[in-house]
Parts: sequence; structure tokens; C-alpha cells
Amino acid sequence: MTGSKLTCLLFGVLLMVGATPAKAAGESRPNILVIYADDLGYGDVSCYNQERGKIATPHIDRLAAEGMRFTDGHSSSGVCSPSRYTLLTGRYHWRTRLQSGIVGLWGPPLIAEDRLTLAGLLKREGYKTGCIGKWHLGWDWPIDQEERSLFRADKQDAVATAEHRQAWQEAFSQRIRGGPITRGFDSYFGTDVPNWPPYCFIEDDRTVGIPSKFLKPKLLRNNQASIQGPALEGWKLKPILPTLGKRAAQFIHASAEQPNPFFLYLPLTSPHTPLAVTDRWKGASGLNLYADFVMETDAVVGGVLDALEEAGVADETLVVFTSDNGCAPYIGVDELEEKGHYPSGPLRGYKSDVWEGGHRVPFIVRWPGVVTPGSVTDRLVHQADLMATFAEIVGQELPDDAGEDSFSLMPILRDKDRRVRRYAVNQSARGLLAIRRGPWKLIFGAGSGGWTEGRSEHPLQLYHLGRDQGESNNLYAQKPKLVKQLTEQMGVIVRNGRSTPGAKQENDVPVKWKPKEGR
Repeated sequence: MTGSKLTCLLFGVLLMVGATPAKAAGESRPNILVIYADDLGYGDVSCYNQERGKIATPHIDRLAAEGMRFTDGHSSSGVCSPSRYTLLTGRYHWRTRLQSGIVGLWGPPLIAEDRLTLAGLLKREGYKTGCIGKWHLGWDWPIDQEERSLFRADKQDAVATAEHRQAWQEAFSQRIRGGPITRGFDSYFGTDVPNWPPYCFIEDDRTVGIPSKFLKPKLLRNNQASIQGPALEGWKLKPILPTLGKRAAQFIHASAEQPNPFFLYLPLTSPHTPLAVTDRWKGASGLNLYADFVMETDAVVGGVLDALEEAGVADETLVVFTSDNGCAPYIGVDELEEKGHYPSGPLRGYKSDVWEGGHRVPFIVRWPGVVTPGSVTDRLVHQADLMATFAEIVGQELPDDAGEDSFSLMPILRDKDRRVRRYAVNQSARGLLAIRRGPWKLIFGAGSGGWTEGRSEHPLQLYHLGRDQGESNNLYAQKPKLVKQLTEQMGVIVRNGRSTPGAKQENDVPVKWKPKEGR
């Protein structure tokens, strides 16, 4: 072959290579940051509620402007622990023992030790994995059953006795097993549940200090802490959120200096109670203390995003921002609505409810080089979908017994009009389930299943969310065929132990889902 022909051949090959769509620069093994707000309503973020919202959230809004905003994104439940389970495992929580409610005080781990989590998945691929914030998924607390009464007081002004202090010393001097570092995370720092004891930070599997006093009674009033119990002497609630933000920034800076990518799960303690707003933000909203706390939460998110920039890894990091459930009605919702702020936006219901305000939440993904900035999609997505998404990103195929209800979001992240799931299931605090198919939603009961008053005259509720986002027109009696189809599909999803393709799996317990009188 002559030199000129060889040159032409090489030039042609280069043209062919150049014409092949290359993988986006940010798409190869990005760092991953999941920021999980606590009790942040759909309408509490400004870009989600421009008509009926009064709280400024510039940092979360900026994240949306630089990424993709999902308007039909859901947590698994209207309350905390079940949503956290589903996000971390890609499996509906109601397949476990947690058929209603949350993990209780001193409760055992909800995530089985052999269950694959987001952290375990990414750790296999060499990611440095960290969890900073609220866990609330149970631990193997080293507390004997007969001593439980010493770890919770029935009155706010309880005084710790020598017997209390001895029991606390024995328990909190030990490792606390069954927590994040046994579920795929290399490290953990947080306050398991900030409004419950123990009132101290936990690092990895040990308390930071030994509680020796009962929490001060003044910190158990006015939407602050809610259960009296062992606390570090001088424990304060206001520094919790800022401390988590600082530790997250430190994790990012330290991880950015390492050759391997990192995964940081940042489950914030806010704007859930304690409404422990620092002086800088108290009164900033002009609405109430909860709204101030939303603004402080937004500022902490901004600080974490700034840390990505300062560490030089913002363009290499996939960021997910969402919330575990809707806004809690007891934080002054009536007052907020009177002042023109609606924490659920156009949706019906609040935290705990199976109505949309309970579990349709802010859901934002920023991924430079992959996700089109400023894009908005109305496709149905679920927090369970993070498992399959991350697996596709790192090139792992999930085993049949992992991510049973997880669908990869990658098609939507590349094209906002693509659809990835046909069905989704959500649940209220009291165990009332609902199934989605496209715009249709069937609730297997007559009420909210939570704390919001209101009942349908029919035993079930069927809504077309495309035409009736506020769930005001129950079409149950008009669509018996559709009700039958959705009911049968719910049965299939329950019996198969999964909603994704794959081998049939077993639920941990018999699942209670059929309508019950009085729900």
C-alpha cells in the first residue's frame, strides 16, 4: 500500500471514529451525591410552586436549572423509614415487616444484612461510600429488653439517676451494630433520628461521647425534640444541620483527592422537626419557623454544592436531590396557607397520606455532560429507581434478588420524553396502598390512610391525575373495568415479589394490601 493510500485510509478511520457518538465526558463512573431532605414538601421548593409558594430556595432552584426536574417523582411512603429503605435498596418497603408506620425507638435493622444497597453496589466498583445524616433504619442496639425503660422517660423533666447512667454507660460504650457501615457504607456520621434519643452524634458504629443526662425539657417543646431520653450534657439541637453540612463538605474535599470515585448519601435532618433554626435564618422567611428551616436547608444544600465546585469535581459528579415524603401538617400548615404558601403546591394531602401530597416530592438530577440543563419531565419515576440507574452507570447487572422494583432512569436522563416504568406503588403511614398506571391512580381504601381528614363515599378511589392533580373527582364508580385491571395488576406485583422482569422473589412477610373496612 502506498503512503498516500495509507494516509487516506487512516483519515477515513478517524472520520468514522469521530462520527460515532462518543460517551459523554461525565457519563463514565461519575461521583454520586444523593441529598435526601426530610419532610420537604413538593411545594416547598420555589421552582416547583411558582404560583402558590412563598419560600425562597435559590440553591435547590439552581440545581434544577442546571439539571432535570421531575414533576412526577415519588417516595415509597408518606413517612420516613419506609421511603429510606426503598431508596437504598430499590425494593418496595411493604415487602418487609414494615407494613405500616416507621422503625420505632431502639428498633432493629430494617435492611437485611445480605440485602444489596446502593452503597454495596457502588462499593463493589471501587467507590468510596459515605453516609452523613439521619439513618432511621434501625440498629442492633446493645440494650437489654428488660432495661428499655431506663432509656426513655415518660415525663419531660425526668432526672437521670445512678441506675440510668450505669445502663447508658454500659450500652453506649459498646459498638452499635447493624447500622450503615454494615450495609455497604465505609463510613457514617449523623444523629440517627434527631428528635429521638440518643441525643448525640454517632460516628461509624459508636456514639460520640456517652450520654449522661436526660435532654433539657425546654428542647422538648414547640416542634423541637419529641421523645425524652439520654443525651450528652449540654446537647443542643441547632448545630445538628450545620454540622452535617460541614462534614459533607469535608467528605467531598477528602474524596476528591483520591483516585477512586465517591458515593455520598446525605440524608439531611431537615426541615423535619426539631425546627432548630439557627439565628442566621430565624425569621428569614417572614412566614413561620418551618419556612425559616426550609431556607436554612436550602443554604446547606448550597454549601454542599459549593464544596463540589471548590474540590474541582462538580463536572464529574451526578447529584440527586429529593425528599423522603411530603411536608408534615403539624408544623403550622394552616398558618402557611393563610399567608399564601402551600407546602404541597397543587396536590392533595400532606406527610403520612397516600394522596399525592404525601409522597410526590421534589426530584432533581444534575449530571453535567449527560442531562440537559433546565430540562423538565413529567414522566413517572420512583426513588426505587436509583438502584437500577446506578447499576447501569457502573455497568453492573443486578442479581434477581436485588432492586426488584427498580427501573433505570438513564433513558429519561438522556431524553426527557422517554418512559421507564408503567406502574408505581405508594403507601400511606397506616398501610394504605395505591397503584399508578400512567395518569391513573387507584387507592385501595376510602380515605387518606394518614392524618389528613376526608373520605370518599366509595370504598376505593380512582383518579386521573393528568386531569385532576388535586384528586377531587373519584371515578371509581364510572370505571369498573379499569378498577378491576389495576387491582389484578397490584395482585401480580405483590405475588411476584417484584415489579421488574426477572425471577419470582419472596416477600419477607405476607403483604396486606386488599381494602379493609374503615381505611
